[in-house]
Order: sequence, then C-alpha cells, then structure tokens
Amino acid sequence: MALLETRNLTKTFGGLRALDDVTISVDQGELVSLIGPNGAGKSTLINTITGMLEPTSGDVTYAGTDLVGLDPFEIAHLGVGRSFQTASIFPELTVRENVQVAAFATEHGSFSVNFFKRRDGYDDVRERTERILETIELKDDAAETAKSLPYGDKRRLEVAIGLATDPDLMFMDEPTAGMSPGETEMTVSLIRELLQDWDMTIFLVEHDMDVIFDVSDRIFTLNEGAIIARGTPDEIRNDPAVREAYLGGGEI
Repeated sequence: MALLETRNLTKTFGGLRALDDVTISVDQGELVSLIGPNGAGKSTLINTITGMLEPTSGDVTYAGTDLVGLDPFEIAHLGVGRSFQTASIFPELTVRENVQVAAFATEHGSFSVNFFKRRDGYDDVRERTERILETIELKDDAAETAKSLPYGDKRRLEVAIGLATDPDLMFMDEPTAGMSPGETEMTVSLIRELLQDWDMTIFLVEHDMDVIFDVSDRIFTLNEGAIIARGTPDEIRNDPAVREAYLGGGEI
C-alpha cells in the first residue's frame, strides 16, 4: 500500500481549475519530485494535501487515513512535515529555540510559554533538537538569532523546523530557491542524509532540474493543473510532453 495517495483530486477557484483530476502515489522511503512550469498548480497540490486548502473533489489518504477535512496541525501529527517556498521561521528566537519550539509542540501536543522557563527539563526535546542541529550543520550557530542568519542558513533552519515535527513524509517546497551553488550542494547532501539516516520519505518540489534528476526516484510533471507525465528521471527527461511544457519541445 502506498504511503500517500491522491485520487482524482480537483481544486477550483471560481472558474479556474487549479487541479484537474490529479492521481499520484508515493511509497515509503521514496524521493518523489513534482515539476511543472510556473502556475502549473504545484503549490496548490501541496496545500491541498497538507490541509491548507480543501479539495473541490477527490481523495487524499496518508498511511490509510483520509486527510480531507483535517486541519494542517492534525495532518502534521499524523507524520506529515513541510518546508515552504520562503523561509518560515521565528526571527527573534535563536536557531536552537526555533527547533525546540517545534519539537516541544510535537512531543507534548501543544506549546506553552512555560516551555522557555523549563525547556532544559525536557530531555526528549533537547536530544531531538541537538540531533537536528547537527544534521543541518547549524550547531555552531545555535545561539544566534534566526534573523541574523544568511539566506541559505535560514532555508536550512526552516527544514529543521519541519524535521522537529518528527515526520515520516516531508514535503520540501523549492528548498534550493535563491541559493548559491555551494548552498544548493549542501542542501542536496542534506536531502540524501534524510533519506538514508532518518528513514524518511520526501516529496520534493523544485525548479532546479539538475537537482531533480540527481536525487529523484520518480517524477510527476504537472501542467495547467493536470499530470502530463510520470516516470523515472530518464523517462521524464526524454518525454515529449514535458519538453513541450518547459521549453517548447527543446531539451531539458
């Protein structure tokens, strides 16, 4: 059984059909990527799966549980994490506190202001936070405020916040957007580590095709709200419909 499935998923905004009968599946331990031109509906699909938007019709299931109608926090507690296109962090908190807040809310069901007074007493939160900081290579910056970080480090901190929710499935929305080549390489290494050492399933949305072809097991291509191709990186690279959607028939 697939870990995540959508069946005939449709989302309309007035007369606009943003998602058109989308059916996809993701297996445990896979890295599946979603590609498509700007405006294809990629963010709408993620938002619909993760409960930020309600579908007009169709089904979404995760580990056999129906996600339609659940709030985002309920879906997160089932084991679905997410990072966003732009860094979503607490700028005035330290790097460590950003991760601790998310880890605490996940481990203990809610967040309380008393956490900041008693946080050293939560061994589970502390241990998970330190492991995450080491994984994303921000342990040396743990005491710095999040707003003081360079752009690439802010993006990795945002991934860390997603990790702190202890997901089995992680949505990563444009994780390398705006990054330098060196930062992109570091992020790709992080993605590989999450797959191998954290036993995670990843659903990646990314415009950098070199990254997509490098890390993906399978790729779905979305255009005008509909899936136009699915397959391995080699199959997608050579698919005429994908080349047409991206470059008018040219090479990707």
